Amino acid sequence: MKHKIFLVYLLDIIFILVSIVVIAIATLSPFNFHFYHEVKITHFWVNFNHSSSFQDQLNNVLLFMPLGFCCGGILQKQKINLGLQILIVLLVSAGLSFTVESLQIFLPSRSPTPADIINNTLGGCLGLLCFYIWNYKFLNYRVSQFTSKSSKLSNQRITLFILAYVSLTLIISITWQSATNLSNWDSTFPLLIGNEYIGNRPWEGYIANVYITDQAISMNEAQAAFSNTNYFSNLKNNLVANYQFNGQCCYQDKTGNSPELIWRGKPQFINSNQGIFVNPRQWLTSQLPVKILSQRISRQSEFTISTTLATNKIQQTGPARIISISANVLERNLTISQHEDYLELRLRTPLTGENGTDLQIKIPSVFTDTEFHQLILSYSRGTFHVYIDQVESLYSLNLLELIPLHQKMFYYALTFIPLGAGLAILNLFSQNRVRFSRVFIPIALLLPSLVLEMILVHVNHKSLSWKNLCLGIIFTSITMLIFRIRAKYVNSQL
Repeated sequence: MKHKIFLVYLLDIIFILVSIVVIAIATLSPFNFHFYHEVKITHFWVNFNHSSSFQDQLNNVLLFMPLGFCCGGILQKQKINLGLQILIVLLVSAGLSFTVESLQIFLPSRSPTPADIINNTLGGCLGLLCFYIWNYKFLNYRVSQFTSKSSKLSNQRITLFILAYVSLTLIISITWQSATNLSNWDSTFPLLIGNEYIGNRPWEGYIANVYITDQAISMNEAQAAFSNTNYFSNLKNNLVANYQFNGQCCYQDKTGNSPELIWRGKPQFINSNQGIFVNPRQWLTSQLPVKILSQRISRQSEFTISTTLATNKIQQTGPARIISISANVLERNLTISQHEDYLELRLRTPLTGENGTDLQIKIPSVFTDTEFHQLILSYSRGTFHVYIDQVESLYSLNLLELIPLHQKMFYYALTFIPLGAGLAILNLFSQNRVRFSRVFIPIALLLPSLVLEMILVHVNHKSLSWKNLCLGIIFTSITMLIFRIRAKYVNSQL
């Protein structure tokens, strides 16, 4: 008997060690550490100040769930109080996460973020919750204790748990909604015209002006902008950059919010009635970061860019950078570029990542000639509106609708599986209240998916998707069904 108990403990310890090894490989690989001779606290915090994408946040929750699950096995066998178990798992998860995030400071290929620690800790706690949901015998005992008091008190507790379930639904929906905002913009990036900062993504063509505002515009306002060449110049409060490209050097922002643009490379000026010529040998960059511009757009989470330009080569690739707020080829706030005849957009959001490449944003048949065209790009609440020369030539793209199916399946699984687990617990609470169960459980299956879809439709202006609605219901239902099957199996063994 003692031998069997020892083997069970040994297996639990092995599973925990395996979980830690997997976490280390996933977060620290390829282990190319570069340690500094002197590490200062200021250096620590500067390197810790990064943001993570929506997918990274979900991955970080998922990564630590096995650790919390395995810890639950050992802590239960030690007969430790449940509240203390939660505290231990919380401290272990947070401590391990802080350790690996601190080590990432010395890895050039990694970017530590405070959000990762929160998500990892949440993952550990969710893993513990999954252990106790799976350990149905213990869970059933706890629920019977929870509901064994007077009928009035029991109903109050069930009501409290229902409110917690609804609150979790709202929190998850708000998290989805915030995935398309611009809160993770970096204010240390410069503005570039015609290339990346180190000159390896050149665009060849003419550009006459660039206007940038911190507010999206409507179709009527876009019509006014096409009709009146001074429309953006007359904007006062919302105009954050106004560059007019005439003459040879240099180009001041007429709003005074951003630094001047200067030439990089070896400029050879070509006379043009409209703007300047940029190519692989000459492009423009701001001397300093466009800090005010990035901060204002990040705060508003919307913007409009208007520019008049002409490509000199229809089949440019790279994609070739036309306008970019970026540090290098892997980090950017925004990039407007050309890839063959496509206009390609990259935007930094929690959903699209630090390079803006997690979703493909392409508009076809834009660069089909070498004539000048006025482009107006407006972004708000996850939706791009792109006008070319007139409001009739409008392309609308919503980031949430561009998520690939396999990626969406992953997101929805991590979103609705915890809700399905919570519903399984609610089903235990209500199993002796048949009438309550028959009414509430179907509503609870539909509610999370419906609330999420309605919030995204209203706030992010995406179209209603019955497929997404059904996808959420399916994941919630399957999770609940698995735990009910598990419950019947456990009861049959008793």
